[in-house]
Amino acid sequence: MAHGATPVSSADPDFGEEPTGGYINAPGLQWFVFALFFIFGGITSLNDVIIPKLKELFTLNYMQAMLVQTAFFAAYALIGIPGAAVVRRIGYMRGAVLGLVGMMLGCLLFVPASATAEFGVFLAALFVLASGVTMVQVVANPLISLLGPPRTAHSRLTFAQAFNSLGTTIFPYVGALVMLGGLAHVKAADLTGAALTAYRAAETMAVERSYLGLAAALAVIASIVWLNRNRLKGETHESGAILKSFDLMGQPRFRYGALCIFLYVGAEVAIGSLIVNYLMQARVLGLAEQDAGKLIPLYWGGALVGRFIGSAVLRLVSPGKVLAFNAAGAIALLAVSTQTAGWAAAGSYLAIGLMNSIMFPTIFSLASEGLGRRAADGSGVICVMIVGGAIVPPLTGHLADLSGSLAVALALPALCYALIAAFGWYARRPRTAA
Repeated sequence: MAHGATPVSSADPDFGEEPTGGYINAPGLQWFVFALFFIFGGITSLNDVIIPKLKELFTLNYMQAMLVQTAFFAAYALIGIPGAAVVRRIGYMRGAVLGLVGMMLGCLLFVPASATAEFGVFLAALFVLASGVTMVQVVANPLISLLGPPRTAHSRLTFAQAFNSLGTTIFPYVGALVMLGGLAHVKAADLTGAALTAYRAAETMAVERSYLGLAAALAVIASIVWLNRNRLKGETHESGAILKSFDLMGQPRFRYGALCIFLYVGAEVAIGSLIVNYLMQARVLGLAEQDAGKLIPLYWGGALVGRFIGSAVLRLVSPGKVLAFNAAGAIALLAVSTQTAGWAAAGSYLAIGLMNSIMFPTIFSLASEGLGRRAADGSGVICVMIVGGAIVPPLTGHLADLSGSLAVALALPALCYALIAAFGWYARRPRTAA
């Protein structure tokens, strides 16, 4: 990612020595960052389980159900740049603690959301949770890129994203077992008045218990990080006004890369959000809700496998060419899925996760090459562009509502992948440091 680094020094060799070659030599700290990727990845992927749950409970159409992603990913637009400014002021470790505490508070807000059984309160809880996730991501992305030589930044960030995918593989399966299914032969659409309110309250208790467990785990992790808040010493970050970060958009490569983050996250989230409903279609597998939910990990598991493979491939092949190939592969799989039926349609749809595997870290590092001490600023701007997850999914849902077909709606994610493929080819040659 960077051809320069935030200088760090520490007496503890596991948590940072004097930088050599313009990067932080802190192997022990890498595992801490890997854990952060695991946590925020897993929590984000739970939205794919919550969406079909809330869609049924509140009898929502596709666009309304996708507001779950809008509430979650809108936090990136509002918190990304201020989060980068906070990290510049208090440092990476304290910034991580602040983000973890925000995530914990968001999880706790699922208690009043369940008690009121109001869709809007769930959206508010998801926004607060996502605000904490955004803060953690502002810390994790540049930090992992700085924890090694610049020439291996693409590979290292992809390897870190594999831990993100491990979380996205494990969390949805457990979430489907706990949250989906519900009371047999009872549907919200068949109830009214007090019976409907009682049904919603009872069904959302499973969601509440899941997030209370996460809140407890986050409290423990935040405490551990707080105890180690001074282990990373000597940080320096370029100072300046918060909105100054956006002057990076004047650099064509960074601007195009930031747009591709918007498109990629939007496409990935839209496809993941529709997995349960897509697999429930008679044309595809005609599965029950919980059975379809159990297959979500295959989508995210493909990304997990692909990131481990990609971390090796990216050491040998131009990252831009790999990105272009994977984006073209995603388009091909969408075409196969929408034109076939049964397991051919389901398998090709879920296999898009494999193509997604290297996209975020590769786009991030291609866009951010040469930023040096402005790495935190670049990360903040890119985190804002993750707001694509708030915009592309509801637009995809709206297309599904208008056309009455999920297959037609998937043309929008396909368009996103086409623009990403073009960026990969455009950025296939390394950028020299400014």
